[in-house]
Amino acid sequence: MSTQIFVNLPVKNLQQSIAFFTQLGFQFNPQFTDETATCMVVSENISVMLLTHEKFKMFTPKPICDATKSTEVLVCLSAESREKVDEMVRNAIAAGGTTYNEPQDHGFMYAHGFQDLDGHIWELIYMEPSAVDQAESAQE
Repeated sequence: MSTQIFVNLPVKNLQQSIAFFTQLGFQFNPQFTDETATCMVVSENISVMLLTHEKFKMFTPKPICDATKSTEVLVCLSAESREKVDEMVRNAIAAGGTTYNEPQDHGFMYAHGFQDLDGHIWELIYMEPSAVDQAESAQE
């Protein structure tokens, strides 16, 4: 079995967060969804648990930071094209999110991102396949 990753993020309003990410095209696993949490499916091996603050507090003794004022994590997702990066950022803005910088074009890599309703930063990147191939060859 492949290793899976479950990113856990506290959200102030679970239903608003579900609506926001639904507008970005994400789906949710009903098996791990109730009034305190939902499991957003990113890919076969990546899920994001959106948890109410009360639920999130059950997993940590530390206070929850205000992501609109402090950075707790940067979630970075790959995209299949530059256009898909821009499309998701546009959809995030239309759904009530914000951007925090301008697109970054490094030639072989293109990046842009958004902040969700709670201020969590989502970085989106597209890397030219040839650049990925070169990096993999260098590691061998």
